[in-house]
Amino acid sequence: MRNKLIYMAAALLCLAACTKTKVSDLQLGGDCLVTALSLDGYEGNIDLASRSIVVRLPEVYETSAMEVTSLVISEGATCPVKQGDKLNMSSAKGLKVQNGDVSLDWTLSVLHDQARITRFVINDMYNGIIDQEAKTISVFLPGTEDVHSLVPTIEISANAAVVPASGVAQDFSAPVTFTVTNNSAQSVYTVTVTVIEKPKALFLGAASNKEDLDPEALTACNWMIANVPGTLYASFADIKNGTLDLSECKIMWWHFHRQPFVDGHDQFIDMATEALDAKNQIRAFYENGGALLMTRYATNLPSFIGATGDDDWTTPNNCWGGEENSAELCGGPWDFRIYAGQNEHPLYKDIIMGDDPNKVLCTDAGYYITNSTAQYHIGTDWGGYDDYNAWTTRTGATIIGVGGDGAIVAWEYPAHDGKGGIICIGSGCYDWYSYTYGAGYVENYHKNIAIMTANAINYLTK
Repeated sequence: MRNKLIYMAAALLCLAACTKTKVSDLQLGGDCLVTALSLDGYEGNIDLASRSIVVRLPEVYETSAMEVTSLVISEGATCPVKQGDKLNMSSAKGLKVQNGDVSLDWTLSVLHDQARITRFVINDMYNGIIDQEAKTISVFLPGTEDVHSLVPTIEISANAAVVPASGVAQDFSAPVTFTVTNNSAQSVYTVTVTVIEKPKALFLGAASNKEDLDPEALTACNWMIANVPGTLYASFADIKNGTLDLSECKIMWWHFHRQPFVDGHDQFIDMATEALDAKNQIRAFYENGGALLMTRYATNLPSFIGATGDDDWTTPNNCWGGEENSAELCGGPWDFRIYAGQNEHPLYKDIIMGDDPNKVLCTDAGYYITNSTAQYHIGTDWGGYDDYNAWTTRTGATIIGVGGDGAIVAWEYPAHDGKGGIICIGSGCYDWYSYTYGAGYVENYHKNIAIMTANAINYLTK
């Protein structure tokens, strides 16, 4: 028993000695704060709660070699970054401030004072087209709106302010200037509202206003409004109800994107009810010489307005498509082929070509695509069209483009007997919207989408 007590006492002495040694080795220090920091003379804004330092800079400022012109940290603390150091601030930097055995990690970043209008909408319906370089905004309205009292909704850069304010009615009978300020940055935008009493061209959709279109159709619509003079957006309800004066309208374009995809005749009837409600009015427009551009699943519509006679079972027989949020990444250009003998067709005028003169290149590496397709399978195995001749005989259309397997992906119903012409593009490569882009994305061949669309409109309205 006595020996056990001796051993226990020795153990306690050893434990006390170890504990004392451990405490003496732990050099607890003081604070690890950054109380001042500047880069190139621009003072940083220090947020202790998030341990972040943000240095605000002019909108255009070189950040690859910024000098630390001041750095004040807690007494007794050290930091690897010193006053006089040069930092590449193209991305955020970590700063470790240490005081004895205590340390804190800080984040240093720069923020350019951007003063931009990023979105401009009139009366919650009419989206402005913004030219950031020219600092101009164009808005096109139907003649039913009163330009003397329109309410703009304005989205601007973070931390910025705009005058006149968003949500305040303005008289847009003449151009109105809006000034955006953000610390050292200032931009003045000139907003011009154009009233179109009699549209020259229409972009069609089921939505009551274009801002409710899906991103794919909205991107196409905004391009048309910006590039085709006299264009307005019109819902199928507008067409059915005769809301717009179509006396000077030469062309209607419908770019129909749908998730899930539209697979043929019966699904088109189920999924395009708004369009079919207006089919009689669209047919009258077409039969009186109006031209139509039908792309993606809209290529079904011509079969329902008499373009193929009384046979409405001439819709594309081979259709598919993916979801925008899980779109496929293009590793390189996607393409379809110019049909034999159609290289000089106006649709292909001035497109950007690759090495193969028969390929229409439509995307670039880093583009995300849903591959939404409405085409005609040709062959004796299935589909009802044994060969190209059988297809042209039944539809009365002309082949313009084909896929790699020979499927018909672009075609034309030529104008005849007072009726307007129709161009249809159902290739999955014909795509306007990428929900994001891969690293290093550079647009080149994707410009062909806009080029072909402009060509189609010019050709159909000549």
